[in-house]
Order: sequence, then C-alpha cells, then structure tokens
Amino acid sequence: MRATLRPAARATVHLLSAAATAFGTYLFVTVLLIAATGTVTGAGIWLLPETVLLIRRIAGAKRRSTASWTGREIPEAYRPVTGPLRERLRTAVRDPATRTDLRWLAAHYAYAWLTVLVLPLWPVGLVVDGVRGGLLGRPAVVLPLIFRLADLEAGWSAALLSPSPEALLSLRVDRLTTSRADAVAAHGAELRRIERDLHDGAQARLVALSLRIGLARRAYGADPEAARELLTDAQEQAEEALAELRHVVRAIHPPILTDRGLTGAVRALAAGWGSSRPADARSGAGQGGGGGGGLRVSVRTDGFPDGPRPPAAVEAAAYFVVAEALTNAAKHSGSDRAEVELTASPKGLGVRVRDEGCGGIDENAGSGVLGIRRRVAALDGTVRVTSPAGGPTLIEAELPCAW
Repeated sequence: MRATLRPAARATVHLLSAAATAFGTYLFVTVLLIAATGTVTGAGIWLLPETVLLIRRIAGAKRRSTASWTGREIPEAYRPVTGPLRERLRTAVRDPATRTDLRWLAAHYAYAWLTVLVLPLWPVGLVVDGVRGGLLGRPAVVLPLIFRLADLEAGWSAALLSPSPEALLSLRVDRLTTSRADAVAAHGAELRRIERDLHDGAQARLVALSLRIGLARRAYGADPEAARELLTDAQEQAEEALAELRHVVRAIHPPILTDRGLTGAVRALAAGWGSSRPADARSGAGQGGGGGGGLRVSVRTDGFPDGPRPPAAVEAAAYFVVAEALTNAAKHSGSDRAEVELTASPKGLGVRVRDEGCGGIDENAGSGVLGIRRRVAALDGTVRVTSPAGGPTLIEAELPCAW
C-alpha cells in the first residue's frame, strides 16, 4: 500500500499544479478578449505583443512543470519580440511558436478539467485499495489511476508545447546567422592582429636588418671592423625577426598542435606557464596580486582517445580556449594554480578550465571570454562561464565534431 501511496501523492502534486495553471488560463480568457478587441479596433494594438509575451511565460511555466514530471526537457523556439511597435507586431504574429502556444492554450481549456478527477479518486482509492491490499493482499486498482492521469495530462502538454519543425528551423537559422557574424568579426580581428604583429614586429626588424646590411656593405672596404660589428647586429636582428615570425605562426596555428596533437600541445602549454612565462603574464602582475611565480597547471585527459584526432579546426579552437583561459587566470585571477580537463564524447570534444582565483569575470572588459565565445560559436559549439565574486572561475566549452 505504501508503494502505491507515494506515486499517487507525487502525481497528485503534479495534477494540483496543472489545476492551478488551468485556473490561470481560464482567467486569461479576459486578457485575450481585450487584446483581440484592441487589435481589431486599432486602439489597443500595442497590447498584442505584450499578450504574446504573457502567453510565453504561461507556456514556459507549463513546459517546466511537464519536464519535471516526465524528465524530458521541452525546448523553446521563440523569436525575440524587440524593436519598434511594427517590428514587435510582425514578430508576434509571424512567429511559429506563437501558433504553437495558442494551440496548446485552446486545447488546455478542454483537457484541463481532467485534473479534478483526482478529488474523487483519493477517497475511493483509500477505501477500495485499502481493503484489497490490507485484507485481501491484492494489488491496488484505483490509486494507480491518479498516476496514469498525471501521465496522460503531461503527455498531452508535452505534445502540444513541443515546437514545430518550422520554429526549430527558424531558431537554427537565427543562431547560425549570429554565429556567422561573430565568426566574420573574429576573423577580421585576427587578420588585424596578424597584420599589426607583422608590421610592428617582424617587418620593423627586417627593415632594420636591411639598413645594417647596407651600411656594412658600404663600410666593408674602408672600415672592416665597423662592417663586422654591423653584420653582427644584422645577425641579431635576423634572429629576432625569425622569433617574431615564429610567434605569429604559433598564434595562427601552433606547429606543436600538428606534431603532437591536442593533448601534447595542451601539456606543453601547461608546462610553459609553470616555467618560462614573462613576468607581466604571471599571477603577481594581475588583478588580485599574488606571488611572483608561474601558474602551476594540471592537465587531465582521462578517457581522451590517443588514436583518432578531431578535425584540425576543432583542435585549434580547443587549444585557443585553453590558452586564452590560462592567460586570463594568470593575469586576473590572483591564483597560482589552474586545472585543465579534456573530455571526448561520441558527439564532440569538451574543454574545462578552472582556477581558484578571485572570480568576477567581466566578459566585456578584455577578459578574453568574448573571443572564446566567438571562436567556439563559429564551430557551432557552446561556452559556459561560471565566475562568482570570490571565485572559483570555471570555463567550459563543448565543440561538436565527428571522430
């Protein structure tokens, strides 16, 4: 009997929640009538977008309630209702999700009354199932109907509130448009950075190299010692120019990533932070103070495959996420320790970077997170940043790919 009472009680809670939502939707008829009248007459046409937004909130609450019962999330595919009144009206009317919500609302008026059946089922069930279970030792037959009633109500709600393929496609197009714009912006910024690095670094050193070689050539006959010194300076300039070019090449696509793969490149990157980073990139120079030592980074690759490698673009994006996150940790977190974790799944590659610093990342204040989001979004991936004030900071990226 106890095993029957628990599911029935849980189902009753769900049905009572559904009954409360139904009561609210019955009262909402008045709002719909006012909005319809205002739209037809033109006097209250501004009410239409606000009514649609209110319907979205009601439908969203029902989606969460249904997902809590079924254990399956019901996605939303709404277009943002923003801008001037004409644009808001156009979006509210043409959004396929609006028709989905209205269809559910109309059907909910019809099937919401099923929730009141729970009231007579409880007293009848306690008597009938109490006799069957307590005296006759037979299974309950009435109280399980409450659980089935909750399943029926949740099933209808899930079917009616699920977005249409048209709405999902529209949402997908909007997201791809945004990610494409971000990718174009990130590509333009990367090209400008490369141009700036070449102009201010390697190009300037090559110009100086050319001048020294020219001076050495002129001085060679009259003053061989001065020519020798100029050639020595020219050799140093050539080495510095090569170093600048290697730095630019590594920023585009690190050669170690091609040679050793993602795990090897990340481990080398982690080792570099602990030993040979310049002083201005260490935790002592960043926000929050700290010691003067390097950032100690531990790398976990449990379950990451050694054989098949993800596509080169995915590897480069994952490496960029780790490098940018560690740079942010070293400069701003005030922590001397960080953790990097690489995971693989059948659907993609996961990157997780955590530090125990001061937290409070501001994505628009040069933290590098915006660049991470753009780089990952270009590959249709996702980024989650958790950085409360006081820390810790956790940056997680998911990159879809086929292995």
